[in-house]
Amino acid sequence: MATTDPQLERYNFRHLLDEIAACEGRGTELITLYVPPGRAIADVMNYLRNEYAQAGNIKSRVTRKNVTGSLESLMNKVKQYRVAPDHGVAFFVGAKAIGADRSEEVSFVIEPPEPLNTYMYRCDSHFILDPLLDMVHEPDVWGLIVIDRKEVTFGILRGKRVEALRNKQSQVPSKHGMGGQSAHRFERLIEHAAHDFFVRCADNATELFLPIKDKIKGILVGGPGATKEYFVKEGFLHYELQKKVVEPLFDVGYTDEYGLRELVEKASGTLHGLEITEEKQIVRQLLSEIRKPREPLAIYGLKETWAALEAGAVSTLLVSEGLKDKDLVTRLFESASAHSSTIRMISVESEEGEMLLKAFGGLAAILRYPYQVPAA
Repeated sequence: MATTDPQLERYNFRHLLDEIAACEGRGTELITLYVPPGRAIADVMNYLRNEYAQAGNIKSRVTRKNVTGSLESLMNKVKQYRVAPDHGVAFFVGAKAIGADRSEEVSFVIEPPEPLNTYMYRCDSHFILDPLLDMVHEPDVWGLIVIDRKEVTFGILRGKRVEALRNKQSQVPSKHGMGGQSAHRFERLIEHAAHDFFVRCADNATELFLPIKDKIKGILVGGPGATKEYFVKEGFLHYELQKKVVEPLFDVGYTDEYGLRELVEKASGTLHGLEITEEKQIVRQLLSEIRKPREPLAIYGLKETWAALEAGAVSTLLVSEGLKDKDLVTRLFESASAHSSTIRMISVESEEGEMLLKAFGGLAAILRYPYQVPAA
């Protein structure tokens, strides 16, 4: 029974891109072609015919043979389309290296889940995937700022993935025990340096977040002490970004990349419903059940979980996005659908998700009732 579960579609799309990304060629033997919606196929074919004529001038006989062969294959695939699909189409064709001076023809055609906004033709030693990689991420995007007087780190929470964007040190001097007039003068210098640092922080936030403000659902701000409140309340941020700051601000102990992850963890209650929060909770529920000494409502491992699933004992099936066997994952989705079991894909970006993959083989389940695999 076929399934069109969006989690499965996203999993298959991501792993197909991983497969394409793993292809490496010698020289410029891998061809990437992006055709956006509305682009005339006749114009694309004319461009490829011209490239084919130019490829005859390549000096290396082996490279010339591979490139012209790839272009012939590409043209055969392109001309199967009378018009570009609604979201456009991407072609990846060429000869990938397989060792010992040997190569193997590869060919991928993808109609993406979102519209392409670029036309691209490129010959390289690898395929160009950036326009498609942007479509892999979950739709929810949050800006992240962790700040104190010594340091600031900016990041993005994109779906379940925390990405550090930039780290800046302040160079603001620390206070000391100098007394009298010198102490007052030094205090003014410190405050002036801190003010300049906050202005630079705001400039960095504008540079990083303002161009994508329409995609950002909100901005989370955290840090130790009162600096974060001062930075936000005194209006250093661009007014368009200021409107997106999520209240309350969050107390975190670090202002580096670890601080970004701590910020997301602290914000989980406020951002209830974020997928990263939900997957952490469901893995923790699994671990809590596994620790029970008697009749745990949990099971893990391929053989054991599959048996429980087929018996209808599974309430929620947890499948790691790190599993590489696409056929297995498809069959799991089909069985879960047949037995009215909920299925959750768990990323490897969180500590809990990494544990599911490494400690439990990437597959586990929360049960409807205690279940033991029948003896063989």
